[in-house]
Amino acid sequence: MATVAAGLKYAVRLRVVLKYVGLLSLVLALLTLVPGLVALLLGEVSAALRFALLSVGLLAFGGASLWLPAPASVQINEGMVVVAILYLLTPLIMTYPLMAAGLPFVDALFEAISGITTTGLSTLSSPAILPDSLLFLRAWLQWFGGLGIVVLSLAQLVEPGMVAKGLAVTEAESEDLVGGMRAHARRVLKIYLLLTATGLLGAWLCGLGGFEGLLYVFAAVSTGGFAPTEAGLASLDVPAQIWISLCCLAGAVPLAQYQLRRARRTRTGALQLWSLLLACLLVTLLLMLTLRLGSGLPWSEVLHHAPLLALAGQTTAGFNTLPLSLLDAGGKLVLIAAMLLGGGVASTAGGIKLWRLLIALTTLRLLLLRTALSRRAVLEPHLAGRRLQPEDIQVAQLLILLFVLLVFLSWVPFVLLGYDPVDALFDVVSAVATVGLSSGVTGPQLPLLLKVVLCVDMLMGRLEIIAWLVLFYPGSWWGRRRSTV
Repeated sequence: MATVAAGLKYAVRLRVVLKYVGLLSLVLALLTLVPGLVALLLGEVSAALRFALLSVGLLAFGGASLWLPAPASVQINEGMVVVAILYLLTPLIMTYPLMAAGLPFVDALFEAISGITTTGLSTLSSPAILPDSLLFLRAWLQWFGGLGIVVLSLAQLVEPGMVAKGLAVTEAESEDLVGGMRAHARRVLKIYLLLTATGLLGAWLCGLGGFEGLLYVFAAVSTGGFAPTEAGLASLDVPAQIWISLCCLAGAVPLAQYQLRRARRTRTGALQLWSLLLACLLVTLLLMLTLRLGSGLPWSEVLHHAPLLALAGQTTAGFNTLPLSLLDAGGKLVLIAAMLLGGGVASTAGGIKLWRLLIALTTLRLLLLRTALSRRAVLEPHLAGRRLQPEDIQVAQLLILLFVLLVFLSWVPFVLLGYDPVDALFDVVSAVATVGLSSGVTGPQLPLLLKVVLCVDMLMGRLEIIAWLVLFYPGSWWGRRRSTV
């Protein structure tokens, strides 16, 4: 079988990768201009110059790629490599303006990775050490990282067909790619802009307007969780806390469910929506028990904080309204499970995704049913009115296994260095699931090795591991290649 596969596989073509990384760099150059303009308006000239230099460099690189011929098709491995490179390139270049605030390279890189992966973990002692332009940069990174640079780019530059399908390998995936990725990307972009505009309007009505409201809404609809203040959501009034949490919930719903025409909505998306709501309710009830019985908080505090904390964990947004030190081990384990599962597929949420858990449970149920059936009986797995293909089941099971394995391998060095096992597991899962909640382990005091581990976790979790395996798999680069054109 391996011999047959070797004869059929094609290696990545470097010219194709350079072509599309260059095209996407043009979009990244335009996106970089936005925080540059904000810095200029705020009078932060030094930061504005850094953004301008980055934009010029990206435009030069992207412009050079226009001379490369466009291939007739893009292979799946090439699309994954392009996306992985883009998620490496973006935080690396955004480290440069962040270092203008006096941050060491590693901390600036950590902050940029946390932003583009919509995680929200931070090694800063306080966000207050950053000027306003860089606070905007963090929220802006999360906003376009939540939708995916790839979707934003495809909506403007890439023609429909195999090129688009080859690049749609992460959060840009959806069930309705039939009409071409370019049209799909534009629909999703409109939905994302509508969610953002609605979030801003609601924040203004709740008394959270201006610059602060913009930062919170950008971080909420992207389920990112970066807050402009050290107190985070706890510093806001209760109506604003509730509204921002609802914005997080909206971002964790599959974006295709917001199609205006009911006919375009899918039973798959509806099942994910109801599963997300049910999971939030279950986590809320469990947190209420742990906060009341384990932490001894009064019921007024429990009823206030439990639902908001459940939404923060399940949607992988990462906002919190009370110190997590108040949670006992049971409460932290509940949040660990919620964070690891995450929200819906084709949403801005991270984690394994509830849909994959449903596939695994459906497969388990089928396995149990078959033990009671005649050997001649034929029973096919179905979920949300559709027959599950063997590939659906294999991918879901493989990703669950890879996520768990990544969490375990990342957790071990924390324990070996003497960190509390539950607290260490909490922060590792938070990084892998791109959540941003921290038990107190992540901070400026974290050793360099562990900062690197969390950076790898955030990148791996955002692209769901497979794209990175393709990037570093030798077989992706060595072997027979198709003609470029």
